[in-house]
Formats: sequence, C-alpha cells, structure tokens
Amino acid sequence: MTHPLTPPPELVRQWMERTSYDEHTWFYESYIAEQAAKWGWDQREPEIQADVDAELEACVQTLKDQGWYNVADDLRAARRPKPPTLNSIALRMLGTIERDARYLPEITDTIRKALEALPE
Repeated sequence: MTHPLTPPPELVRQWMERTSYDEHTWFYESYIAEQAAKWGWDQREPEIQADVDAELEACVQTLKDQGWYNVADDLRAARRPKPPTLNSIALRMLGTIERDARYLPEITDTIRKALEALPE
C-alpha cells in the first residue's frame, strides 16, 4: 500500500523527465523524497493527528459493526502502513541492481538468498 503523501507514479515520471536524472541514482533519490514526505506527515500537530486517527478508527469500527472485518483491517493497513523492513528495502535495492547494473547473477542470487533468509 502507498502512503497518503506518496506521489502517483505518473507525477514522479513527469518529474524525472523534467530533470537530467541518472537512472542508477533516481531510486535512491525518490526513496529519500518519499521518506521525507512521510516524516513531514508524521510531524503534524498532535491534535490533528489524533483527530485523523480517531476518524480512521471510527470508520474501521463502523465496517466491523457491519460485519466487514477484512475490509476494516485492509482499510487500517492501507491508511496506516507499516514502515518497510530493512530486508524489504534491501531486496528492492537489489532488484534495482539486478535490473540496472552489470553484476554476475551468482553475486545477486547469493545476496538475495541471504536477505530472504534473514528474519524480519
């Protein structure tokens, strides 16, 4: 699920096209920008955050009251996503390396297997 402040992919693509971006570093730059947006979102005034959280919980409870338990859980997960684990970030970066770089498959396969074997 995406974060409420994550820009849509089409907009990110427009930004990329307006700059002289390097495909090898764009992933890292976009990741940092996304994390900065999330941090900004989390810095909102506590009263506003409390109101937003209360509204979400009221919506979740209404769905559960109607018997829509899975939908309620999905709503909460979509609106309050858990931060990515270090493993998932590393695997995503490894995917970028595999796609954009010229490493031997044996190297990236070994790294992938090691990352997947680690506990979350």
